[in-house]
Amino acid sequence: MAPLLSLEKISKRFGAVVVAEGIDLVLGEGEALGIIGPNGAGKTTLFGIATGTVAPDSGRVLFSGEDITRLKPERRCRLGIARSFQIPQPFGGMTVFENVVVAAAFGGGHSEQHVYAGCIDVLEQCGLADKANRAAGTLTLLDRKRLELARVLATNPKVLLLDEVAGGLTEHECAALVTLVKNIHRGGVSVIWIEHIVHALLATVDRLAVLHGGAIIAQGDPHTVIRSPAVNEIYMGMPADV
Repeated sequence: MAPLLSLEKISKRFGAVVVAEGIDLVLGEGEALGIIGPNGAGKTTLFGIATGTVAPDSGRVLFSGEDITRLKPERRCRLGIARSFQIPQPFGGMTVFENVVVAAAFGGGHSEQHVYAGCIDVLEQCGLADKANRAAGTLTLLDRKRLELARVLATNPKVLLLDEVAGGLTEHECAALVTLVKNIHRGGVSVIWIEHIVHALLATVDRLAVLHGGAIIAQGDPHTVIRSPAVNEIYMGMPADV
């Protein structure tokens, strides 16, 4: 069986800056993959390439074995690839429910009337049902992040790309978000999660990859990878103990 999502020999430069050089990355169906790496390592660019907002200089993006490298972002979304962003930007003047309806209707390609029930289910799943009629612009940071996830889930994704969703949260809030992501994953959604808060990844993902200098320098069992000398030296800023 082909991987659910594959990035094959992906290369991308911005001027003299190399953010990806022949990267191969795969996500299996039902898998949760974590990605770590220093700021500027190209992690978010890989998400852009996967979702179609950034074009690779070379390489291919495959979804369920089909080449989607040239598909527009909206086509990829309707196939089942959805992503969150580092900084939630809901439609602040609209209600929480209206935000999710917009995502379901336009991202999922359905008429508004047909998505209401599903949107209510998504809000309940994300712990926002009691805030459905509240203006999105009045939400706390944790609830804005929950709404970001709700909007993504409303598109009925097969693959969920999470970009630093735990950033800025307290320890208690981070734990609540980890629980939500785990529940989403257990519900059958495959996940790739970029995150600087490593313990959140270790509590969630099946596999961990480390991106540095435009290349994947390590990947595998999360606890094994995080303890490797190369990762400690390059990512953690600590000298390798050899």
